[in-house]
Amino acid sequence: MAITKKTVKDIDLKGKRVVMRVDFNVPMDNGEVQDDTRIRKALPTIKYILNGGAKYIILMSHLGDPAKDIPKAKEKAEKAGKSFDEEKWVEAKHKLAPVAEYLSKLIGKEVKVAPACFGAETDKLVESLNDGDILMLENTRFHKEEKAKDEQTRQIMAKEIAKYGDVFVNDAFGSAHRAHASTETIAHFLPAVAGFLMEKELEFIEDKVVRSPEKPFVAIIGGAKVSSKIGVIENLMEKVDKLIIGGGMSYTFFKSMGYEVGDSLCEDDQLDVAKTILEKAKSKGVEFLLPVDIKIADKFDPNADTKIVESDKIPAGWQGLDIGPKTIELYNNALKGAKTVFWNGPVGVFEWDKFAEGTLSIAKTLAELSDATTVIGGGDSVSAVNKAGLADKMTHISTGGGASMELVEGKALPGVVALTDK
Repeated sequence: MAITKKTVKDIDLKGKRVVMRVDFNVPMDNGEVQDDTRIRKALPTIKYILNGGAKYIILMSHLGDPAKDIPKAKEKAEKAGKSFDEEKWVEAKHKLAPVAEYLSKLIGKEVKVAPACFGAETDKLVESLNDGDILMLENTRFHKEEKAKDEQTRQIMAKEIAKYGDVFVNDAFGSAHRAHASTETIAHFLPAVAGFLMEKELEFIEDKVVRSPEKPFVAIIGGAKVSSKIGVIENLMEKVDKLIIGGGMSYTFFKSMGYEVGDSLCEDDQLDVAKTILEKAKSKGVEFLLPVDIKIADKFDPNADTKIVESDKIPAGWQGLDIGPKTIELYNNALKGAKTVFWNGPVGVFEWDKFAEGTLSIAKTLAELSDATTVIGGGDSVSAVNKAGLADKMTHISTGGGASMELVEGKALPGVVALTDK
């Protein structure tokens, strides 16, 4: 089943003024783009719009969250006894001019930059645009209206931006779970369609994972906390044949089973939830795989002393930081023959080489599943696949950690709901 929303392919772009929401929330260091993945992912839609004869494209994105980031940076500087230059900080971390310059090089065409998302100066700039021009609005989160809780306030900003266009294209899947002025509210004032990236994300996550996964379907859920993945696990339980659990959340399950977990990460307030999940898996006939052996460390340190123990034999003062060799074999065997695999969350502290073996081994096995649809659900799993150098061997790597998780959880994403139905 294809996606149920209209895309850029469903509209006539000739002579149209296009306002496009992208996700250019990329890591920056001293005003330099550190990872251009999200910028590159938007290129197919931008090029398609230009080649389709659109009058111009106005791009908008957030870049960090100044309201949250500035107070934190200020506090950090004060604690370190350093002075804090707010203007310089904003310039280096939150302004989109360096991103526009980077995009210019990739696309081979000048990308102009507006001083704000709306206002007299931006109005003038928009009026001066020529056919085929690209203009990038400044960071959407410089405006308090962007994230306002009440829709009327968001509408003030959305209406101002909407007057610059004839059509709204949303290609920012990573922000689709937010009901913001630039992601959802603007879609009430212009015909709204999905870009190619948004279409691809919905096709793989909403359709091939959530709605109609090909069986056998195996999900790997890792990461630190059970509490952040309850909805995901419960919704997947209705669809999967096997559920593989790894990472810090394993120890909450172990403790709920009566095992000693030493100093391992454990959410004591989630023990009953863990028990309920185990019972539910049993009643549904879902194969629920937990580690059978663990690589433990005497401290949380990349150079800690380590040993391999069985899952129920973690001694006091030690903590689990990766899955053991028997578990690696168990998990890899469980993945063989799968037709659909969804992976979110590492199974160990993969950032440290000593504890990366389990996570990298799973990435390698997924890369070898030539007959399976392998979907990587954003966040640290993407970093792990990149670290393994196997990103090009996966069927789909999501650009939106939070958005992909909410979709898998069965939640409606405001930025998607607002798009025009086919």
